Order: sequence, then C-alpha cells, then structure tokens
Amino acid sequence: DDPVEAGPAESWTDDNWFHDQGARRVRPNEGHWTLTPGLVEGRLIGGNLCTLNLLQGTPWMPDLSNAVVFIEDDLESSVKTFDRDLTSLTQQPNFDSVRALLIGRFQSQTDMDRETLAAIVASKRELAGVPIIANVDFGHTNPLLTLPVGGDVTIAAHETGPTITLSD
Repeated sequence: DDPVEAGPAESWTDDNWFHDQGARRVRPNEGHWTLTPGLVEGRLIGGNLCTLNLLQGTPWMPDLSNAVVFIEDDLESSVKTFDRDLTSLTQQPNFDSVRALLIGRFQSQTDMDRETLAAIVASKRELAGVPIIANVDFGHTNPLLTLPVGGDVTIAAHETGPTITLSD
C-alpha cells in the first residue's frame, strides 16, 4: 500500500456526541504543533499515558527502543499529573532511544495549552533533541486518527507544517 499522510482535521469536538447530535460544539483545529523539530522514521508504540504508566515494571510494558511513541491523556489528568506521568515515562528502559514523540489533542476542559505543553516538554532533558508533534487528532476528541501500533511512520516535525506519514 502507498504511504498515507495523517494530516489534521479541519475541526474537532470533545462533546458527548452520543447524547445529542444536534447540540455539538465544533471547534476550528489549529493543526499539529511542532514542539521540537526533526525528521525521523520509526515504529509506532503508545497509547493512554496513564495506562502506559500502569504497565511500567510489568512484562506488558512495550519496548520503547527506537520507537515513535504516541501518548494521549483524558480530562481527568491535570497539567501536573501529565507532567509527572511524562517524567515517569521518560525514565523507562530504552527511552533514550525513542525516535520521536506524538502527543494527542487535549480536551477543552483541561488547562493544557500549547505554551504550557511546550514548557513541560522543555523541562525534560530526556526529550532534548527528540522530534515532538502535539495536538494530533487522537485521544479523547473527535475525529480520531487510528494509529497502527507496531506500524512504520515518518515524522517530519517542521515549524511550517509538520507531517505524519504512515506506511507498511
């Protein structure tokens, strides 16, 4: 199959769509945010950040070696909790070989914004030089980008239009 570019949706929502389709609040999408530039290829590994933290130290924690790690969190996670959980993830075996980090869009009820997220990322020396794209269409918002765990991906984290390209 041909590679597929996973670009940002034009708009998004995080309402309870299953309750009332007519009362949905659709928001314009700012697009993907490049927090740290870079160009890499790798294998996709990730999921919910809190769940990954629960797997730490067990045989079920995925191997992060040479991975493009994707993480997302829900509205129950505060800025401080996300910061702490990200720190915990960066301390895992083989995190030093992580190729890139993708961060899913935060729900509107959280206090997370681009500036706050950039400050959290900048505070982690383990993330220095790791290409990072945030505000990606996965997590607890709609539409949802499905990322193939174990699939190959190319990350081009440029200031002017970052791209995520999925391949076999």
